[in-house]
Amino acid sequence: MTTHAFAGALTLQTGPVALRSLGGVSIAPDLDDRFARALPELAVPWQAEAAPEPRLLVLNEPLATELGIDPGWLRGPEGVRFLTGNLVPEGAVPVAQAYAGHQFGGYVPRLGDGRALLLGELATAEGGLRDLHLKGSGRTPFARGGDGLAAVGPMLREYIISEAMHALAIPTTRSLAVVATGRTVQRETPLPGAVLARIASSHLRVGTFQYVAAGGDVDVLRRLADYAIARHYPDAAKAANRYLALFDAVGSAQAALIAQWMLVGFVHGVMNTDNMTIAGETIDYGPCAFMEAYDPEAVFSSIDSWGRYAYGAQPSIAGWNLARFAETLLPLIADDQDRAVELAQESLTGFGAQLQLALSSGMRAKLGLADGPAEDVATSLMNDALALLAESHVDFTSFFRNLGQAARGETEPARGMFMNLNGFDEWLSRWRALNPDAERMDRANPVYIPRNHLVEESLEAATGGDLAPLEKLLEAIGAPYDERDGLQRYAEPAPEDFGKYRTFCGT
Repeated sequence: MTTHAFAGALTLQTGPVALRSLGGVSIAPDLDDRFARALPELAVPWQAEAAPEPRLLVLNEPLATELGIDPGWLRGPEGVRFLTGNLVPEGAVPVAQAYAGHQFGGYVPRLGDGRALLLGELATAEGGLRDLHLKGSGRTPFARGGDGLAAVGPMLREYIISEAMHALAIPTTRSLAVVATGRTVQRETPLPGAVLARIASSHLRVGTFQYVAAGGDVDVLRRLADYAIARHYPDAAKAANRYLALFDAVGSAQAALIAQWMLVGFVHGVMNTDNMTIAGETIDYGPCAFMEAYDPEAVFSSIDSWGRYAYGAQPSIAGWNLARFAETLLPLIADDQDRAVELAQESLTGFGAQLQLALSSGMRAKLGLADGPAEDVATSLMNDALALLAESHVDFTSFFRNLGQAARGETEPARGMFMNLNGFDEWLSRWRALNPDAERMDRANPVYIPRNHLVEESLEAATGGDLAPLEKLLEAIGAPYDERDGLQRYAEPAPEDFGKYRTFCGT
């Protein structure tokens, strides 16, 4: 189970601090600047704004240790300044990254890190690289009129949801720490400011490729693609057409990712092309939520009034985003652009098949059904189960966990969730005839997810200075498949008076 260190009492009274070197302090992590050196056209050297009174709110100690960073040092004065970008190791070159993107279908040619910085890359024990990235560190040249800051609530939301996704074994960026800055951030009301330190396999996005492709420089595009291949998909370099192999690999990673979202009821909420990573990790937890009552049209983003990024739309939107990625690679895939389009279209068709296969396999696991035979019967059961869930507005997570009890003979917890008892009883009879495996179901169906009312409860308390609800929520979601005494409320849907849930981007 992941553990987290809370440091609500740590307050550092410091004025604005200029960017400085750690010099000979060996305890600080070494940060590479490989992205900035390989692709200077996409990297603007920049400094984080000084945090007037930095205070560590939460530190992911296991992740720090995994990265080879001493958690004790991170909790100290220099470590806290490091986590806000106000103290930079010697040789590191923090940069704001450039990218473009389709936002809700409209193309924006210049987005970039408006309130974020890539501090640098950390080398892993396996020889790979992990980005150390800040959010809320101040305005950059890409800020587009924004203040470049972030509030405590949204940064802790990303910490909660990203760590929940990690515990669910869903590829994701990770949260290393959240530090309160001592600065007030003006949104609808004044809010305490914060910086999130985030870890990612990289921050290369579909939007990164769109930005370069729009510039028309094929040499830069080729260098970007080669960098992505070397960093994430080295086997693609051995293919006859390495750039088509890159597209195939990204498509496969996204097919697996989106299927995993769907299987736990996760709604990203803002699947713009700048929020689709080349590495296949979930990124940018703004208007996101876990669906409770099953509804393919579930939307939680305050700005998605027409449901572009609804729960049930996520597979098709992922395909749409990948089509935009394919467009950027056409000059590299083949000199004959008609042939390049043909090859990319074939690969995109494969994405749909892979996603469907991943969804089918995952749903079989959730229902405890063996892989292989009776495909038509299993598909019918899956579709009919989802129809019954939608009809009775059944809680998605609780149903599948209760169904595990039905596989052991205790049917009432699941049965009691439905209004259409005759319909459920008929479905239950067909399902039980296939001898579902209850233990397989328990491994596929979480008990605990970051339920929306509990997330909001913990964020409100943390904004007011009380970190205890956040700590308890992180304890529950840190081991989502293990039912534990004393955590019953973390497995229950929101109370009826919670109302319709809406989330915001935090800017």
